[in-house]
Amino acid sequence: MKPFIDDEEIIGILKNTVSTPEKVREVIEKSISKKRLTLEETAILINATDSQINYIKEGAKKLKKEVYGDRIVLFAPLYVGNYCVNNCKYCGFKASNKKALRKTLSENELIKNVEALEENGQKRLILVYGEHPSYTPEYIAETVKTVYKVKKGNGEIRRVNINAAPLDIDGFRKVKEAGIGTYQVFQETYHHETYRKYHTGGFKKDIDFRMTSLDRAQEAGLDDVGIGVLFGLYDWRYELLALIRHTNHLEACYNVGPHTISFPRLQYASDYEISDRWLVSDDDFTKLVAILRLAVPYTGLILTAREPENIRREVLQYGVSQIDAGTKLEIGAYAEEDKMNQNPEKEQFLINDNRSLREVIDELLEEGYIPSFCTACYRKGRTGEHFMEFSVPGFIKRYCTPNALLTLAEYLEDYAPLETTKKGWALIEENIEKELEPKQAQEIRKRLDRIRAGERDLYF
Repeated sequence: MKPFIDDEEIIGILKNTVSTPEKVREVIEKSISKKRLTLEETAILINATDSQINYIKEGAKKLKKEVYGDRIVLFAPLYVGNYCVNNCKYCGFKASNKKALRKTLSENELIKNVEALEENGQKRLILVYGEHPSYTPEYIAETVKTVYKVKKGNGEIRRVNINAAPLDIDGFRKVKEAGIGTYQVFQETYHHETYRKYHTGGFKKDIDFRMTSLDRAQEAGLDDVGIGVLFGLYDWRYELLALIRHTNHLEACYNVGPHTISFPRLQYASDYEISDRWLVSDDDFTKLVAILRLAVPYTGLILTAREPENIRREVLQYGVSQIDAGTKLEIGAYAEEDKMNQNPEKEQFLINDNRSLREVIDELLEEGYIPSFCTACYRKGRTGEHFMEFSVPGFIKRYCTPNALLTLAEYLEDYAPLETTKKGWALIEENIEKELEPKQAQEIRKRLDRIRAGERDLYF
């Protein structure tokens, strides 16, 4: 059988698809009606001339508003260990990097870091592990259970996502039983020749095992998965279309597309060995984010602190629904209050936005976004096909906006300084008046009163 990613097919579509202003507008209209785009339709947007880019971005803004509203989900990455057997030329954790300072958090260190995150108001984490025999499914499951047990004041982690090595079916079953949220496996690059060029040792050399990893997750019953590309290894146009092809594959085989799509750009790392040939410019990056939003209307788009503040601020408009904040990549750094400087020998790569969670929330409120720590869909079983039933037609907003307001209220009551609290409650009231139906507004006001009275973890 041919693999579901066929380089010649994707390159052929890009080469043979003609883009005109009329076609671009037709494709945008289809997307705004909440219909998934085909590969050929996505290629029309990719091949659009510069004069059409504003139409694409405006279409993405409109679609995001209709499907997601103004809420932005917040999370933090927590690196558990950086031992790794792979040799990925772009990664500071690669096995051949003798300068890398290796560490795995002890149980007590893990608890201390989770407590520090909770004290800042975080409710959602993604645990990150190197690809190493020490980080077995059993080990991952145990660390997840440890994180869920940590309670500091009113703080708790309500959703733990995972970024780790591809597993076999039994391995995915074990981590699912621990109560994880999304399991992320990024392909890094779908282009076969490029993949072999940059992955020269370790488990990750096997492109097919990695590419089919989320098929095994689905077969294990883990129906909440995330895909992604590391933009800058190969032509961004090819990689973007390959992401859509992977989405098509999951939908066709399992009736469930990816819950999230990530699109990080290459950043400097210790012992970095990358050509600058395919690095993605800011203009192309903002364009590809807008196209991705239009191509897959229902999927959450994750933007990370790899990007500088100005780029994060811009692409939030075009469809991003999740961002990290208060990010520290050095293992154990959250428990070190004053740890702000980056050390390439202790981190996978360098980030460009090291603002605190409080600073990011303050800016979101200023811009009219609703900072959200919502985990309701996961805990109410709205994942997999059930999630698709709500998200594909755009109905998920009826849950997202009220739940975002409730989690924002919790943050304001427990962690925010006075000025942020005033702005936050004003935004909550504004959204109740403008975005919610009278019956829903009445119900959310009751729950907000309960939060003010000290109750926590209320959601629809």
